[in-house]
Amino acid sequence: MTNICPNCEKEAKIKNVTRVEGIDVRGEAIEVEAKYYQCTECGVEFENTQGPDALEEAYREYRRRHEMLQPEDIREWRNTYGITQKELSALLGWGGATLSRYENGALQDETHEKMLRMAMEPHNLLNLIRETPHAFIPGKRERLIQQLEAAETEAVSINRIFEFRLGNYQPDEFSGYLKLNLAKLQNAILFFCKGGQLKTKLNKLLFYADFKHFKENAVSITGARYVHLSYGPVPNNYEFFFAAMTHSRQIEVDEVQVYQYFGDNFVSTIEPDLSTFEPSELKVIAEVKELFKNYTATEIRNFSHEERGYQETLDHDLISYSFAQDLRI
Repeated sequence: MTNICPNCEKEAKIKNVTRVEGIDVRGEAIEVEAKYYQCTECGVEFENTQGPDALEEAYREYRRRHEMLQPEDIREWRNTYGITQKELSALLGWGGATLSRYENGALQDETHEKMLRMAMEPHNLLNLIRETPHAFIPGKRERLIQQLEAAETEAVSINRIFEFRLGNYQPDEFSGYLKLNLAKLQNAILFFCKGGQLKTKLNKLLFYADFKHFKENAVSITGARYVHLSYGPVPNNYEFFFAAMTHSRQIEVDEVQVYQYFGDNFVSTIEPDLSTFEPSELKVIAEVKELFKNYTATEIRNFSHEERGYQETLDHDLISYSFAQDLRI
């Protein structure tokens, strides 16, 4: 490429230069690839305005590490309800430019992150709309209230069915000494399915999250029971739970081809409410997702087959959390 060098002011060949740079983000060193142009005449490097912004990339990586909302997450959630930046800012009591900056790459502070997470939970959004009548024109406000009330009613009905089909048991060694916590199970699924997750792998991630937390804290995360099936440990009645979440449009299912086989790929359609979890629980589910991120469904299935809790139980047996002490992770 030939261009005018801003340093020597000559028309010269300009080459692309890429190097790794450390950028400090809130006291944390984030390494990103920075792209520059270099003049072949004078050797001086100058800014590549066509390439990605290194600071924005550092912010994106920081958000990923700390499980924060990315700009597109905020934008897509707003669009789901047809809420404008101005309307959401009014709901949250923010200045007009704040939300725009976040959606265009600025790094949100922790307080605003928590406010956004809370607003994304439908029940909280419904309360905000009720309590902030000036944020919307009347017709739109009523429509949103009706939409959210209908969703809330459906969620209550589904939860009652879940409790009947999945949660009708007392805390014991097979539930990690917890009664089934539907909100935590649901949000763990949403967390693991962000970006897509094959069903077989998803079941194993849930198993490892619950059993690892039990191993470290003597209690499970979700209170789910797990059974021994031919393709590894899975939550009891998992098909029913996934079908209900698909029906309520919390996840979408795509059929994908993996080598010569076809499998169900679950994709979250809404953000998980991470405030549902205790810090120790959030730490474990993040560690499990990171640990197995490069495993295929077949690899994590085979890995789970080596667990003592799987090897010492029979087909359709419940797996006791007492086996968590021998967990391989």
